[in-house]
Amino acid sequence: MKFSIGGSLKLAFRPWVEGLENIPAEGPAILASNHLSFSDSFFLPAVLDRKVTFIAKAEYFTSPGVKGKLTAAFFKGVGQLPVDRSGARGAGEAAIKSGIDVIERGELFGIYPEGTRSPDGRLYRGKPGGLARVALATGAPVIPVAMIDTEKIQPPGKVVPKLMRPGIRIGKPLDFSRYHGMDGDRFILRSVTDEVMYEIMKLSGQEYVDIYATAAKRQIADAEKAEKAEKSAKGDKGDKAE
Repeated sequence: MKFSIGGSLKLAFRPWVEGLENIPAEGPAILASNHLSFSDSFFLPAVLDRKVTFIAKAEYFTSPGVKGKLTAAFFKGVGQLPVDRSGARGAGEAAIKSGIDVIERGELFGIYPEGTRSPDGRLYRGKPGGLARVALATGAPVIPVAMIDTEKIQPPGKVVPKLMRPGIRIGKPLDFSRYHGMDGDRFILRSVTDEVMYEIMKLSGQEYVDIYATAAKRQIADAEKAEKAEKSAKGDKGDKAE
């Protein structure tokens, strides 16, 4: 199914790619990408000859009914791996274990260091957990990847994608073997993550914001809520004046 979906995506959207030579023909590697759209996990595997395994919440694979079965089949077909988000530390520990398993099989593991989609197209601070811990625990090279314009194809909340050409830039592998086994040092984790994010920023050309995307989303939501409350208050005053 991966090849049929990938072929359909390439035919319909004609994504352009730079740096394919940086993907190893065999052996494990971590693909660390910015995250602009739900479709990122489909476009990147579509342009590669090798399978890339991303993680996805387990609910995508366990929903009931015909729609649930079709969704599960689709996610499995494009190389998504279900992760159970329950437990004390939730998705973080599950993602790390899944990533290590993929790398130990000699495969490609895809991860979004920002942890969630960018709310406004800018690049946000990478979380020092999953990416760095998998890299340091396994010694696998980290390949920075930049998705270009995918947020314009399928913005958050939009179901039907817009037909236009996205881009993918693949950087040179980063070697963190000098830190192998130091995945318990939070300063090393931060340093590794920041180095990867810097390379992604250079590839993508995005403006970098030194806060987490989750915090930015909360700020945006709070601002929208405050704006609605202000408008509502003005409307109430206008009604009273009448």
